[in-house]
Amino acid sequence: MRSFKKSKDVWNKRRRVVNTRGRVIIQVNDLHHTYLRGTPLEVKALKGVTMEIYEGEVVGIIGRTGAGKSTIVQHFNGLIRNRERGRVIVDGHDMADPSLDVRAIRQKVGLVFQHPEQQLFERLVGDDIAFGPKKMGLPPEVRRERVRWAMEMVGLDFEKFKDRFTFSLSGGEMRKVAIAGVLALQPKVLILDESTTGIDPRGRKELLSRMLHLNREHGVTLVFVSSNMDEVASIADRIYVIDDGRTVMHGTAREIFAQPEALRRYGLGVPHVTTVAHRLAQNGIPMPRVPLTVAEAEEDIWKILSS
Repeated sequence: MRSFKKSKDVWNKRRRVVNTRGRVIIQVNDLHHTYLRGTPLEVKALKGVTMEIYEGEVVGIIGRTGAGKSTIVQHFNGLIRNRERGRVIVDGHDMADPSLDVRAIRQKVGLVFQHPEQQLFERLVGDDIAFGPKKMGLPPEVRRERVRWAMEMVGLDFEKFKDRFTFSLSGGEMRKVAIAGVLALQPKVLILDESTTGIDPRGRKELLSRMLHLNREHGVTLVFVSSNMDEVASIADRIYVIDDGRTVMHGTAREIFAQPEALRRYGLGVPHVTTVAHRLAQNGIPMPRVPLTVAEAEEDIWKILSS
């Protein structure tokens, strides 16, 4: 495995949009799901979600609280399988197939929740990260290398942290250990469900930079669920907007954030720098494109001033 080298470009510059798409690794067609169906507490969470996620891309899923985002991604690795209607195909496997090896799917599709550090249960950091590979039946020497690699991917020194007590870690370190535990399975798809919530801005940037490195250097498909528009704009190739359990918009990050009025109808905003660009356009200073990062806005403003 190639080692991680920190780069400012990962955060400040826009990722290229994947022009040559790989195969579809996750396909969702008209997905409906109801919690506690047939009871007085019935809640219809999904009412027709359709999306395709291609191998090797970074996809953002955005929507207001309660839109159904978490319910969608829990279908991707089989945490939820009793859907009401529709199909979910993951890596060529129909998730409704009763003979499906769900354990194998969960090794391919890693899901990191909003507060993953609450799921740590082993006393030592190394043992917690090694739990998944151990359940896979991997030999000790392979488990050790998996743990070392996963810790490196999240920025934890193997020798320094492997024998640390999990309860002695800071909140940010616990979050990294939890993510490393998922990475140790070496999934094809990594889903981050609001996983940067509660981390300080510097920590979020570092974590996202490392996840993008994982995508670029190791081909891991990233699915990023977030309510932080600046983060989504900075990393996503494409974005799906979910509202009231339905897919209501999809396109590239630039296409989505070029429509602030439409997003506002769904209770969403746009990145701060994009808001500035829209206001400049309203005052007779149109930008050559919809900027998604400060670096893009700076570049475009210099072009305007020098023209």
